[in-house]
Amino acid sequence: MVALNRAIALAEYDSPDVGLALVERLGDQLGGHHAFHAARAELLRLVGRAGEARDAYDRAISLAGNGAETAHLSRRRDQLVVPTENGARP
Repeated sequence: MVALNRAIALAEYDSPDVGLALVERLGDQLGGHHAFHAARAELLRLVGRAGEARDAYDRAISLAGNGAETAHLSRRRDQLVVPTENGARP
């Protein structure tokens, strides 16, 4: 979890792309934690990869430990605008 926090700090200091690259490397270690998927979802959202962010939010929601976390993550997911296959926004 320390490495995840470091990646988030670097994303804020440097760029979301830098943070996302670090987060992606932690998947094998932290893939069972909702915080990993939530952080990944936020960074994917920031770099414009909304479809992948939605999937990461869904995974975080499935692993969340309580209703408040689930509600927060669901709200964040539902704020995403995911382009359709033809490039149009729904």
